[in-house]
Amino acid sequence: MEVRLFVFHHAGGSHLLYRDWPGRFPADWELRLVDAPGRGMLADRPPIGDADALVDHFLDELGPELNGPYALFGHSMGGLVAYELTRRLLAQGRTPPFWLGLSARSTPRPGGDGSRRHLLSDAGLRRELAAMGGTPSFVLDDPELWELFEPAIRTDLRLVENWRPAPDPAPLPVPLSVFGGTRDTVAEPERLAGWAERTERFLGMHLFDGGHFYFQPDPAPLTGRITQDIRSALAVSRHAVPR
Repeated sequence: MEVRLFVFHHAGGSHLLYRDWPGRFPADWELRLVDAPGRGMLADRPPIGDADALVDHFLDELGPELNGPYALFGHSMGGLVAYELTRRLLAQGRTPPFWLGLSARSTPRPGGDGSRRHLLSDAGLRRELAAMGGTPSFVLDDPELWELFEPAIRTDLRLVENWRPAPDPAPLPVPLSVFGGTRDTVAEPERLAGWAERTERFLGMHLFDGGHFYFQPDPAPLTGRITQDIRSALAVSRHAVPR
């Protein structure tokens, strides 16, 4: 195995949106499509509605795998998780990822981003999710399926909207790439640019045509860019002089 890449999903989602990604990366890379509690392979567990608690969960669940050459990628809520997980690993003196990829995740603000989607009415939330994409229409249109998925969706949105990161943290000593959609109305491109100041080595902001789920029609441009940036970061890490 050359690289182990962890992929963290968006709010209300699961690994299923990314299930064909393993075939899009080099054969000697291991992809770990991670589910948060309450969905996917962990559907029997209660959802976690607090960012710190969710990071605690992943530290416990993934701890033995967070070693060797590994990288983290997260989309939307998954970007929040990947960023906070990296910060927590560094704070604990553990080996951080050699690369961090954040997709459709606005630069954190100490006071939050002001969104309150988790408080929308039932009909309002379904309209909002339909406009964002990412949630299958059959889930939004079927009353029984909606009743099944709504609690996890609201829990995730509440987690994101109540997230209060530490103010003015030191830049991460981890190469960081940012990805987004040119027509994203949730994480607009101008709200992604601030990530350049949150790392000692910014690998750039890569924008693709589309909205919040810009990669859904064809993931190839995104996964290809991820591959390039990971290879660049890996090459640097192999030649780095130990501190």
